[in-house]
Amino acid sequence: MRLGVISDIHGNRVALEAVLDDLPDVDQLVCAGDVVGYNPWPADCVAAVRERSIPTVMGNHDRAVAGDTPFRFNSMAAAGVDYARERLDDDALSWLAALPPTRTVADGRVKLVHGHPADPDRYTFPDEFSAAMLDEEVLLVTGHTHVQGHRVFDSGVVMNPGSVGQPRDGDPRAGYAVVEVGDEAGSDGVTVEERRVAYDIDAVVDAVKEAGLPERIGTRLYDGG
Repeated sequence: MRLGVISDIHGNRVALEAVLDDLPDVDQLVCAGDVVGYNPWPADCVAAVRERSIPTVMGNHDRAVAGDTPFRFNSMAAAGVDYARERLDDDALSWLAALPPTRTVADGRVKLVHGHPADPDRYTFPDEFSAAMLDEEVLLVTGHTHVQGHRVFDSGVVMNPGSVGQPRDGDPRAGYAVVEVGDEAGSDGVTVEERRVAYDIDAVVDAVKEAGLPERIGTRLYDGG
């Protein structure tokens, strides 16, 4: 099975459209959470994910927009949460609220989480990935850190596709991945292709300013950090 893997769209329609245009033929798209937050197109991004029936887990920003959350947000993140909450209709908010913290696809061979299997809010960077994070699946997909990377273990692969809408690994291009999941046991059944695609960051910066959001939400995209 060939999967397109995305995460941390964060309301960035321009970056999401670039990823969808760049995406090769896949059997299914999956998303590791945070469809909304930060950028000024929360409704467009929720609609794009829903229209494509993309299996998605709940990120911390999704949860915050849909209701209360214990997660501590900085001023930029809080502004994005408030902006999204004010602009999403009840149907979109209900969809966010119903997102599960984990889910499996590909007959249980692929598991999606946002942060860590034991804690959806835990930042787990690629250099911290371990075989202990894997259960019965051969591929664990995480998000949350906005840092693209993967590690291969005998029992399987742990990966982060990177962030579509707000990369933080020094590369300003939108991040995603394409994976092949076969019938073989362990990591022999998985191949990961990490991909990046450029998009019009200037358009996002202008839209952030027009929306009255903190300017740094847009300008930080130039650095990918």
